[in-house]
Amino acid sequence: MLTAADGALALLYRGTLSSCNYACDYCPFAKKQDSRAVLARDAREVGRFTEWVAAQDRAISVLFTPWGEALVRRHYRTAMHILATLPNVRQVALQTNLSGPLSWLADMDEASRAKIGLWCTYHPDQTTLARFVERCARLDAVGVRYSVGVVALREHYDAIRALRAALPSHIYLWLNAYDRRGPGYYAADDLAWLDAIDPWFAQSRRPAPSRGKGCLAGEAALSVDGDGTLTRCHFVPEVLGNLYQHELADLLQERSCPRFKCDCYIGYAQRKDLPFQRVFGEGVLARILPMARSAR
Repeated sequence: MLTAADGALALLYRGTLSSCNYACDYCPFAKKQDSRAVLARDAREVGRFTEWVAAQDRAISVLFTPWGEALVRRHYRTAMHILATLPNVRQVALQTNLSGPLSWLADMDEASRAKIGLWCTYHPDQTTLARFVERCARLDAVGVRYSVGVVALREHYDAIRALRAALPSHIYLWLNAYDRRGPGYYAADDLAWLDAIDPWFAQSRRPAPSRGKGCLAGEAALSVDGDGTLTRCHFVPEVLGNLYQHELADLLQERSCPRFKCDCYIGYAQRKDLPFQRVFGEGVLARILPMARSAR
């Protein structure tokens, strides 16, 4: 069986949480508030998932991909801390706006902290550059690996320039194409500049056709929701089984992509015909380039 870049089964977890403390106007979850009951349910689900991973004897990597902001919630920080201590866990990654507490990272031992990867998004209209860069510097200080990215809105161009200048040269700055763009949204000169910052930006704005292409999703990676429902990835709704009820060996198999296109890194990073598993290697879940390959 073909495995992911680090040889571990990748589990992409998206639970019940959908609340966010930011109010980006392009995001449907901006400033959404979950009730106490929903947060309590999410905490139980995350705890159950953590216990399941701890009971396994196979190598596992985890990427938390919440709809909302998870690091402001204690139960996600606790789960990441516990998972990183487990001998069978290779990586623990999470998507975040980096606004939550960071002191818990310094409290971890070095070996566990080395497993953490943060996929950090900078939102120029929600926080200052100085605050965001200071928080990145805190990650550098404790040795936590991370990537940083921005939605490439035209009104963010100055912020992208300033962010690239402020970040250490080894930090990969990824750019997501604005998903409501129409023809001509990006001018040719802008594209040349954006592509120079992120050599993979073209895949975000002009996804390579996916249908029929080989993919690790469903073979070496699975998506799991709060109640354990398993799909091959976040973008193919076909249910394969349940994490807590079925043997994964019976579910994992080579599958080709049924979608016309895949325009999200979470999905296309698993494509066998694209270079992301090779280029990102062990940092593939959190979009972290190996230091030698990071470019300014």
